[in-house]
Amino acid sequence: MKEFFGYHSEWNLGSPGGWDYQRVTQIIGKAVWEKLGTFRPMPVRVDFDHPLLYPVNGLVDMLIGAHRTREGKSPGLIAVVAEEETLEDVTENINLAKHLSAVEGITGVLIPPEDLELRGRRVCWRGTPVSILFVDFNSDVLLSLHKKHDLSPLLEAVRQGRVINPRGTEPINVKSMFEVLTTDAADRFHEEVVARTPWTRRFLERKTTGPKGEPIEDLVRWTMEHWDRLVLKPERGYSGKGVRVGGIHPDAAGAVNEALQKGQYIVQEKIPLHLWAEEIPVLDREKGVVQLERVQTDFRCLVGPEGLMGFLGRFGGVPTNVGSGGGVQPLAILRSETTVRDAVGRVNEAILKMSPGDVLEAVEVQKEMALEHRFTYLLGPIKIALRPRLLGAGQVEALGHYCAALWRDCLTLESMWLAGELDEVVKIEADELEIARMQPWRGSPAIIASDGLFSFGANPE
Repeated sequence: MKEFFGYHSEWNLGSPGGWDYQRVTQIIGKAVWEKLGTFRPMPVRVDFDHPLLYPVNGLVDMLIGAHRTREGKSPGLIAVVAEEETLEDVTENINLAKHLSAVEGITGVLIPPEDLELRGRRVCWRGTPVSILFVDFNSDVLLSLHKKHDLSPLLEAVRQGRVINPRGTEPINVKSMFEVLTTDAADRFHEEVVARTPWTRRFLERKTTGPKGEPIEDLVRWTMEHWDRLVLKPERGYSGKGVRVGGIHPDAAGAVNEALQKGQYIVQEKIPLHLWAEEIPVLDREKGVVQLERVQTDFRCLVGPEGLMGFLGRFGGVPTNVGSGGGVQPLAILRSETTVRDAVGRVNEAILKMSPGDVLEAVEVQKEMALEHRFTYLLGPIKIALRPRLLGAGQVEALGHYCAALWRDCLTLESMWLAGELDEVVKIEADELEIARMQPWRGSPAIIASDGLFSFGANPE
């Protein structure tokens, strides 16, 4: 079990989330697993407590390390900065401030950007200097807020290199970057990263080459003709907004016209749905039965300067984004001497053999703990899968190698952008570009994400 299969569908180099939601998911998932085990012994040994299943710890370590680099052993204030309307709803930002405050000598606060102030050139909050800022929005939002509030203090923090993630990741934080990895420039990147990158092109009337290198005279017409195996996405979208998937959204003309009208879309090769699907037990309360349901899964890898920081498991429909109604799934490392496919089959079978009343007890535990942990996002309560997604220890090691290569390739992309080689691909407003140039990345502290549509061996055959 040293290999995993599949592709990344996109990267997030701006402000990826999920790092603390996975921590809470692990706590709840482990309790549900133990509750189910009281009704019927679970047939495999698993580990819910592997450090990579608690990625917030790596994020906190990175933020503290950035503070120590600037301030030495001096105490300090680290600000988690988010849009005001999200402060009470995005639980992981609330928790991040608490995690930071639990570190001796560090105070963590969650604030809107307009609460920052300048004392001379020092960025402060209520008169106290801020050493590091984790900013949970991209530069387009920053500029929009700057029109309503004077965000000069935040812009000064960018100039001083105090913002994590650096604004210099913005120009390459677009889905059109995958075009660079699937053209003649591919030999500049790690072979595994290239192999896991689906064919991608900026969507407009143009000539280009197709997934197998075949010439395409008119990309728009070609997309209409091959719609069932393609996806259209906004270059800078999030939460699955504006995504149209061939086979799921049958109106090819509607999808194409919407993309052309809005502009700045990509067209991408669709990753086979069965590859990133799994079957999970679900309690149907109305029918009073426990049954298997096929869901789509994705697997976010979170990466920092020290390497792999952790994972986030999601499930739902297409797309799986929580902002589009998807949910989260506990993760566990398989410790029994068997394959992931066999282990998942045995776990599913064990849960299916339980009485609906027993499974309901476990679901109630899940529900009560979710309320206790304020497990919500912008749409409200977050769905949680009943059983964990399993992966092998060798696969965790393989994911580490993949993520190290991904980090290096992102640095290559930044170097290409700074050298002017990506001017045709990077379309960014002049004021955003100015902010990006204030704080180049160059491998400085950042948390980046790869959203993998991966299989660890349990996908439907």
